[in-house]
Amino acid sequence: MKVLPFKIPKPEFDTLIFQEDKDDFFFDKLHQHEEIQLSYIIEGEGTLIVGDTINYYKPDDVLVIGSHIPHVFKSDMQSNKSSHMLTLFFTESSFGDVFFQLEELKESNNFFKRSKQGFKVMSHKKSLKALFFQLKSASKMRQFILLLELLQTISKANYKSLSSFIYDKTYTDIEGNRMRDVFDYTMDNYNFNISLNTIAEVANMTKNAFCKYFKKRTNKTYVQFLNELRIDHACKLLLTQKELSVIEIAERTGFNNLSNFNRQFKTIKRMNPSEFRKQKRLF
Repeated sequence: MKVLPFKIPKPEFDTLIFQEDKDDFFFDKLHQHEEIQLSYIIEGEGTLIVGDTINYYKPDDVLVIGSHIPHVFKSDMQSNKSSHMLTLFFTESSFGDVFFQLEELKESNNFFKRSKQGFKVMSHKKSLKALFFQLKSASKMRQFILLLELLQTISKANYKSLSSFIYDKTYTDIEGNRMRDVFDYTMDNYNFNISLNTIAEVANMTKNAFCKYFKKRTNKTYVQFLNELRIDHACKLLLTQKELSVIEIAERTGFNNLSNFNRQFKTIKRMNPSEFRKQKRLF
């Protein structure tokens, strides 16, 4: 199976797919698919890249990833005993081109509008969890009814967008595999020095061509993306590894000096590492 574009395996006549993923880690290759992905994380945590933005997922998260948005779940193997997720896959036209335009279903418009950037649901978690757990033993008709109940609840809930920029074209197989290789290499080696020449070689491009290519498809430079990934991991260490000093965390996340680490951290998080660690201890 080709990774990009990623086609959800399904029977020919199925319009709504329920999937349960339970393993040591989730599928960890950058991919995209036509179907909107509506997921509940039962167990597992790690980095979630959606479009151009680095996020963090954890148990009890309800996540919506829109059609054709490139994304990847990178499980934190040090903190995870296992990864467990319940998911519905469907499209806006799964039940007919005008189904969700019916007057009775217009309140779901918020869901589809927000899905274009992907979003995390921030409220109504208890109700949503109960609905997700009913899916496992539900008939096809009941799963359809549960989807409508999920859409109704989520459309009224508070939310946080997962991506700030959406590339409005689907990746070709060549582009998808190239970006997958870039993301894989970066996530596996962020704590080492990665030069633009090195990552351009991974993409099999010249440095200048790669810089333009990456910026066009993510709306940010590769160095910005790399620094955001490093700061994301630094935040986890600041909260979970209390015995590590700030300078030790800087070194473990690929920064060659403390001043650069502090500068990049403040640019991205709007506070310095010590302030972040103290503030989060209050919660």
